[in-house]
Amino acid sequence: MPTALKPRLRVLHGSEIALGPGKVALLDAIEESGTLAGAAQALEMSYMRVWKLVRTMNACFREPLVETSRGGTGHGKATLTDTGRAVRALYRAMDAACLQAAQPAWEELTSYLAPDRHT
Repeated sequence: MPTALKPRLRVLHGSEIALGPGKVALLDAIEESGTLAGAAQALEMSYMRVWKLVRTMNACFREPLVETSRGGTGHGKATLTDTGRAVRALYRAMDAACLQAAQPAWEELTSYLAPDRHT
C-alpha cells in the first residue's frame, strides 16, 4: 500500500461519537439498502449493532438522521431524513477540507519518511 494520509474526523457530542467515517458509511448503506438489516449485511455487522449506532446518531442530533418503520409482512424500512442527508454532506465537506488543509504539511512530512519498500 502506498504512503497515504487518512484522517478520521469524529464529531463528539458529550461522550458519544455522533458521527464519524463508520457512521457515515452506515448512512450510505441505509440509503442504498432501505433497511437496517440490509445495511448490517452490507457492512458485515450485526443488526443489533446497526440499530444501536442509529439510535446513538438520532439521539445526538436535534432531529433524527434515520427514520425507521417496523417490519411485518412488508418488512421494516429505514430511510435517511433530510437532516441525515444534510449532516452526511456536511461531514464529507469537513473531511475534504481537512485533507486540503493538511496537504502542505503532509507533503513536507513525506520527505522525512523512509522509502516505501512495497512499491
